[in-house]
Order: sequence, then C-alpha cells, then structure tokens
Amino acid sequence: MAYSVASSAMTRPAAHASGPLRLSWAQASDIGARAANQDTIGAARDGDLACFVIADGTGGHRGGEVASRVAVDAIVDAFRAAPAFGAPALLSYAAQATIEVAKARRADPQLADMSTTVAALLIDERSARAVWVHLGDSRIYLFRSGRVDAVTIDHSLAQQLVDAGYASAGKLRQHPQRNILLAAVGAEGDFAVTASEEFALEAGDALLACSDGLWEWVLEDDMEQALAATTGSEGWLAALCANADAAVTAAGKARDNYSAYAIRVLRQEAPA
Repeated sequence: MAYSVASSAMTRPAAHASGPLRLSWAQASDIGARAANQDTIGAARDGDLACFVIADGTGGHRGGEVASRVAVDAIVDAFRAAPAFGAPALLSYAAQATIEVAKARRADPQLADMSTTVAALLIDERSARAVWVHLGDSRIYLFRSGRVDAVTIDHSLAQQLVDAGYASAGKLRQHPQRNILLAAVGAEGDFAVTASEEFALEAGDALLACSDGLWEWVLEDDMEQALAATTGSEGWLAALCANADAAVTAAGKARDNYSAYAIRVLRQEAPA
C-alpha cells in the first residue's frame, strides 16, 4: 500500500467551530491481488477549494483502468479550469466525466462496454463547507463526534433490495449480488449522479472517500474505532487498510483493488 499526507490551514473559522480549521489527508490506491488496478484517485486545489475524486472502473481488459482514469482526469481538469464551490459546480464536473468516458467508448471498440463508479468531494476551506456527488458503489462517509453521521447510498442491486425490505442492511456486504451495479458513468440507466446538500464542517469531523475494495471489508464500527485510536489521517488510513487486509485474509479471499482518501478536519492552533 502507498499513501501520502498533505494539509492546509483555513483562513476563517468554520460554522460552529471555536477557531480556524485545517485539513489533513492521506491517500491510498493499491492493486491488491489483481492483475491490474482499475481504481483511480485524483485531487486538486485552488486557493481555499479542494477537490478529491475516487473512481472504480469496469469493462474487461483495459476498460476499467481507462474508464476510471478518464473520469477522474475529467473531473480534476474541469475543476482546475473553472474552480467553484457548490453542488451545481461539482455536478458540472461530473457531467464532464460522463462526456469524456462516452468519447473514449466511441473512439475504441474494445472499450465500448467500459464504465466506472465515481465519488467526488468538494471542500471550501474559507467557508468550512463541503458537498459530494457519487454514482455507483464507491462511497463517501462523514464522521462527526467520532461516529458515522452520513454516507452515500450505493446505486447497486443489493442496496435496492435493502431499500425494498427484501434484504437487511447488515447483510449487504455478504449479499451474493452485491457487486451488481445499477448505475455507473458510461453505463446506460435511469440513475443520475447524486449530489448531497452542502454541509458545514466542524473541528473533529472526518471524511472517508473509498472504493468498495476498502469499505466491503471494514465495518462502520471498525472505521469509528480506528478513527478514535489514531491522531492523524495517515494513521487512520493505515489502520483501515490493515483491518481490510486482515478481514480478506481471514475470509480466504483474493485482495481486490482498493483506493481511499482519509481526511480529518482539525482546529488550527494559534501561533504562540
């Protein structure tokens, strides 16, 4: 596993916070035991704005790798070209990913069946606010007071069965049809990219954006325990990846690709 950490200080206090905040984040993307890594991650900054993107591609030989890379590059490039905050801005970046994946599918017949999940998070450090969009089963979690406060809802058959009452949420990870997606960038379907409402960030919050190769093997309780037991983003992400590795080994499974951004919202201490 490879991960790195970056941080930045906010210039104004966040809503409901007692002082200025700063972000600290770590990132990971690993091939696991697969022949290729079909996950792609990307991040960009512009002044007080930060954009984080996770994508997990599908589509046979080369297709998944290409789809996820094209989608992430499209969102990051669109953000850099017209940096702005809010759901409309982030949805426009995601729309560009849809356009670019469609172009790549048309340009190469071998890529005609490729598609990708996407989960993108936009943070405005100046106003201490965030918003996310997603399609498929790559997830974004918000932790507040050490507990899961919000999480994206998968666009998957298993999630639909849970929503309809035909399966329990606690068994979603073990459902035999868990990997069947109902929506992805590049795939035809009735689902549109889903955007959250804008929400305020507070000191002590944490955010996790990850592909299913991570969350499938780490329960929410374990995410919370790892968060409580570590002081930095790097340590938290390392603990999450170690938990997933242990769970995969215990199950006797082959490790899938997995990718993540672990982001902690910290209070900016005043200089002495």
